[in-house]
Amino acid sequence: MFFFPFRDDNPTSMRPYISWFLITLCSLIFFYQMGLNQIDFNNFVRSFGITPVKLINNINNQWFTIISSMFVHGNLSHLIGNMVYLWIFGDNIEDSFGKIRFIIFYLLCGFAAVFAQILYDPNSPVPMIGASGAIAGVLGAYLIMYPRAKIWVFMWIVFIVRLITVPAFIVLGIWMGLQLINVIDQGQSGVAYSAHIGGFIAGMILAPILKKRDKPLFAPASNTKYTLIKIGERDYLRHMPTIGKVKEKD
Repeated sequence: MFFFPFRDDNPTSMRPYISWFLITLCSLIFFYQMGLNQIDFNNFVRSFGITPVKLINNINNQWFTIISSMFVHGNLSHLIGNMVYLWIFGDNIEDSFGKIRFIIFYLLCGFAAVFAQILYDPNSPVPMIGASGAIAGVLGAYLIMYPRAKIWVFMWIVFIVRLITVPAFIVLGIWMGLQLINVIDQGQSGVAYSAHIGGFIAGMILAPILKKRDKPLFAPASNTKYTLIKIGERDYLRHMPTIGKVKEKD
């Protein structure tokens, strides 16, 4: 089964410049990494990734890696997976918090992710890289801000291929469930699932604190209905605005 979200139907009132900047910065750094030979690439990861045992034993010289590690990725699929989730969910959280508070929120979630991973394995000599922990915080905030927002998902089960819409709480619940299932095997997988869980929980805690006063928790889905249409031998979903104006996402 392949289950991949690629957009949401949740309009915003402002352009998400901070989310766009984060996506651009991570992409540019990755393209720089791709221009390095393998030895320099590995040295780059060791220098700017966060290594738990090194941070604990030499925090004065390693503190900057808590931030720098959020912008370094190991391969193209790692980058794309993170940036797609930030693209889908980041704009609404940025809109709900404001740009300055969104930056603070993003960094705090990244810090929480690092702390959770260090608690899990403080003696690890393996560098941890990627924006996953901070983006997990964005997902946690989205869950309690917009649990009923409609998420477009590409679903592939054997010979069945569909584009479907499901509520955000289902998509994010599946995502969180996978992190909890896989956390016991993260030493073998090479994925810092503890960091994801820590970032996600931090996002849920920080959202009520940092959101704008006029932004409610557990907001209803946007004023959109969905129609199943068939083209040839396949069914497709299209969304149709209900009576009244619906603000389009920038």
